Amino acid sequence: MTQPFSMQGKTGIVTGLANADSIACGCARALHQAGAEMIVTYGHPKAESHVRPLVSDLGDPELMLCDVLDQAQVDSLFRRAAERWGKLDFLIHSMAFAPREDLHGRVVDCSRDGFALAMDVSCHSFIRLAKQAEPLMKEGGTLITMSYHGAERVVDNYNLMGPVKAALESSVRYMAAELGPRGIRVHAISPGPIRTRAASGIQDFEDLAHAAESRSPLRRLVTIEDVGNCAVFLASGAGQSLTGSTLYVDAGHSIRA
Repeated sequence: MTQPFSMQGKTGIVTGLANADSIACGCARALHQAGAEMIVTYGHPKAESHVRPLVSDLGDPELMLCDVLDQAQVDSLFRRAAERWGKLDFLIHSMAFAPREDLHGRVVDCSRDGFALAMDVSCHSFIRLAKQAEPLMKEGGTLITMSYHGAERVVDNYNLMGPVKAALESSVRYMAAELGPRGIRVHAISPGPIRTRAASGIQDFEDLAHAAESRSPLRRLVTIEDVGNCAVFLASGAGQSLTGSTLYVDAGHSIRA
């Protein structure tokens, strides 16, 4: 009998690998340890020198360049998945971007182009990837994206990404309702502050991390491994009755007023 947390025989895609500290790295490692096969993507040619040395620790997955703003690269990714396996069981969307000048300013001052770009990369790309994953999830599957508490509450200096992540979480719920009849489950994981490259773009991030560590019930920050283990739970048989949720992996910080 298959163990509920096993990913043996499961195949999928993990996007957004940037370096050893990225959430995508934690997810890929945990999925590999649970038995999954995967294609792992990075978003820019300059990142290859940082991500190529990581693949041996991730079970030597196939590594592909995939800028989600380049439709040809996205098409190539899913074409390769179809050629290799003929199916997909999971997809991890772990990417976000906003122009620095828009991210560091007030929401009311953000530019139209900056808002549109942030929404495209951080939210709509998940919808686009889901659309292409759907026909490959012939026996159901799991789509997972990454959010943050700033989608639900105002977090100092999170600014433009708050509304963008709120749209992402709402998209998760609508996609879960639409894809559920096909056995496809959709989730957002909302980690607490983690010292990733993306987080370094948030102004006064260290103050944010210190507040989370000191005020969370568990008195610690979470790790990329914590997030990866949650992704395994959701994508495995153990999570087969869950969909449409935003799961907080934040040492309990989100329960604080």
